[in-house]
Amino acid sequence: MKAKTNTRKRAATVDEYLASVNEPARSTLKQIRALIRSAAPAEATETISYGIPTFKYKGGLVAFAAFSKHCSFFPMNAELIKTFAQELEAYPTSKGTIRFPIDKPLAAALVRKMVKARVSQNQARKVR
Repeated sequence: MKAKTNTRKRAATVDEYLASVNEPARSTLKQIRALIRSAAPAEATETISYGIPTFKYKGGLVAFAAFSKHCSFFPMNAELIKTFAQELEAYPTSKGTIRFPIDKPLAAALVRKMVKARVSQNQARKVR
């Protein structure tokens, strides 16, 4: 059986990525992006990493993406999913992914808390 390949063109920027996503997922991800921006430090940067929108601040911060039947938020730290397990009960999760409906973003307060937690984790890491 042949694996299904992603037909979406690889985006060079977050804006290009979002432009390639169909509604309602595009609007949902735009909301997630705005929430991340509001919680991340001004020095945080946006990039495409592994083909998905990623925020970086002293290393990888968080990422998000659209799929055919859901959207995902990637906190880039499996422990964070465990830490917020009670608040994430309504969402399917795996080791590094939180999935949510294409037409309903994660709760704003939860996204902000997770981004701020990641900022703290990245700031606490020792510089090599």
